[in-house]
Amino acid sequence: MDFVSDSSGASRKFRILAVIDDCTHECLCLVADTSLSGARVARELSALIRVYGKPGCIVSDNGTEFTSRAILKWADENEVPWHYIDPGKPQQNAFIESFNGSLRDELLNEEIFDSLDDARRKLALWRYDYNTV
Repeated sequence: MDFVSDSSGASRKFRILAVIDDCTHECLCLVADTSLSGARVARELSALIRVYGKPGCIVSDNGTEFTSRAILKWADENEVPWHYIDPGKPQQNAFIESFNGSLRDELLNEEIFDSLDDARRKLALWRYDYNTV
């Protein structure tokens, strides 16, 4: 999993939490919001477990959201191993980095988002297309 940043037409910045299954390359979620704390990431991961089941391992960079107390507690309570890639080595998380490039090229660089809700709607449509087409 990783974060991607963008902004709406009104120059309001938002972040997107992207979660990819390394085995199937399916995009499990794209969560857009102006702020995504470690606690929010933990809630989103819990929701994903209810739908897809518990992962064998989670791979991420060392971003503050992924190293927060909320995430460390969540990983411990859910008994999910967490692997942090080495700093400055995005190639160690190649699937999500490739996905981020596709997301940027195919959607984020092509669309102007009128609002955060517009971005969420377009992200959902793009995710559906990515996973099925």
